[in-house]
Amino acid sequence: MQPLHIILLIVGYFSVLIFISYITGKSADNKTFFKANNSSPWYLVAFGMIGASLSGVTFISVPGWVEAQNMSYFQMVLGYVVGYTVIGLVLLPLYYKLNLTSIYTYLEDRFGKYAYKTGASFFLLSRTIGAAFRLFLVANVLQVILFDAYGIPFWVTVSITILLIWLYTFKGGIKTIVWTDTLQTLFMLIAVGVCIYTISSEMEINNLFTYISDNKLSKTFFFEDINAGNYFWKQFLSGALIAVVMTGLDQDMMQKNLTCRNLKDAQKNMFWFTIVLVIVNFFFLALGVLLTDYAQTNGINANKDELFPIIATSGKLGLATALFFLLGLIAAAYSSADSALTSLTTSYSIDILELDKKDKTSDEKETIRKKVHVLFSIVLIITILIFKYFIADESVIANIFKAAGYTYGPLLGLYSFGLFTKLKVKDKMVPVICLTAPILTFIISHYSLYFFNFDFGFFVLALNGFLTFLGLSLFKKST
Repeated sequence: MQPLHIILLIVGYFSVLIFISYITGKSADNKTFFKANNSSPWYLVAFGMIGASLSGVTFISVPGWVEAQNMSYFQMVLGYVVGYTVIGLVLLPLYYKLNLTSIYTYLEDRFGKYAYKTGASFFLLSRTIGAAFRLFLVANVLQVILFDAYGIPFWVTVSITILLIWLYTFKGGIKTIVWTDTLQTLFMLIAVGVCIYTISSEMEINNLFTYISDNKLSKTFFFEDINAGNYFWKQFLSGALIAVVMTGLDQDMMQKNLTCRNLKDAQKNMFWFTIVLVIVNFFFLALGVLLTDYAQTNGINANKDELFPIIATSGKLGLATALFFLLGLIAAAYSSADSALTSLTTSYSIDILELDKKDKTSDEKETIRKKVHVLFSIVLIITILIFKYFIADESVIANIFKAAGYTYGPLLGLYSFGLFTKLKVKDKMVPVICLTAPILTFIISHYSLYFFNFDFGFFVLALNGFLTFLGLSLFKKST
């Protein structure tokens, strides 16, 4: 794969996105940027959310997990179904009833201003780190396969990356995202399909489903060891909770749902999104089986996150496979990052600045929102450069990314307490509770593995949420 091929691919790709931005951004205002004027077709939202859910990290990592974990990840995917059902039947009706722009506004109505600001701040922190981490991985790939050859430094690569996202989101915001995410999801799925087809052809596999079902790596359900991280009920329940908090309690994901015309359309979107996501994840795992077998058969020394990139770009599967892999990786990363930038701008504008409550003209509010959009573009650039030049160790950065996931536990506890009890809490204590719960979760998780060999795995989310719920209960207001 020559650098010229990559440049042409990137230029063509972003030209299409910027053209979509031009079409969708005409006569756009803050209402368009934040809620797309509540005019998004539900089927576009549903399809586009696939790409936003499956980031560049997932695109590379899920196939790489199969060698060590078999297809156990699918246990978590089945848990997602339960979580998305809760979102469709409980959370979406709540959000539409309250006519929310930012979903964290609910916390102010239920608990008070401290809870409201705490919930929004946790989202801003976790989404900033998460988006920066995903873009950091993709920028590293582009740096190695393209920009190093031209002597372009990493900071320029990152700046160009964020600038391109800003260019096609600054005007239309979420309205543009709904359309670009649809296109990017299509690119990503085509990339996976092409890779599965070329490897199957190379290995002379006639029936993919028979091959996968007969393969020793296809084991999916693990009930043997309750202490293991891949124990069925841990992963299934964790999947349900992860879906609730990382979709239903996440401004990034919910903002798209809130652009639908009405609640009924939003629920149809969630229903079909769930079905398609399960199918897509199955094919990612099937691809992992094929890649692992292909590597072992051909003596390719590649494991985990290196497996998919090395095989796809080696040239042995043809130029088309390499180009489609790169296209899929870029699409997966950008469909996650562009919506993250938009949701960060929305949350900060509505939750922190309370822009909707300010006594200003529409033009003045739009100017403030544009400044916030630029601000978070710069924040993402700085965060990525900190990862690269000041931390450098990718394993440390990955742990920071995991630590950011701890911030969703307090959101789970806050919303659970708000929805399932009628109790009031001491609002000023909410920040303390939400800061303490993740710290206690980390300590308990660490020592349970050390002393009892019990791996919480993804189930730390449930522990984190429970501790937050418990803390809120302890500091409830007396009636």
